[in-house]
Amino acid sequence: MPILWALASPKTDEREVLAAMLEIDAPLVRQRTGQLLITDKGFASRPFERSPSEHGITLLRPPTKREVTRPGEPLLKKVRQLIESVNDTLKGRLDLEQHGARTREGVAVRVAQRVPALAPAIWHNFQTGQTVSRSLTAYDS
Repeated sequence: MPILWALASPKTDEREVLAAMLEIDAPLVRQRTGQLLITDKGFASRPFERSPSEHGITLLRPPTKREVTRPGEPLLKKVRQLIESVNDTLKGRLDLEQHGARTREGVAVRVAQRVPALAPAIWHNFQTGQTVSRSLTAYDS
């Protein structure tokens, strides 16, 4: 379940965005012990790896070519497929790529409506044993 999200310019380094999120929402992160942060290889750097651990967050990412296997690596492929599936749902089913917003604030409002709508639906579908956890079909009117 997502506990933080942010909109940023595609030109901004994603590590900078995450560092800012962790700084701004530090109290929220501290309240939730045992958080797992799943990233891609783009987050590989010693300075960056210290930042999540300082907030009590476990970083899970694929190894770079120079690294040996990392903890949790066998789970990573399946979890990343789920994340990509959720992202696809956000872009397609929830119209995040064709949102119709004319301003940055409008985009933020549309994302702020859709992400919190999808998260409980995934949780509910999981709790009730639905075969497709990210489907919102049952909630269409």
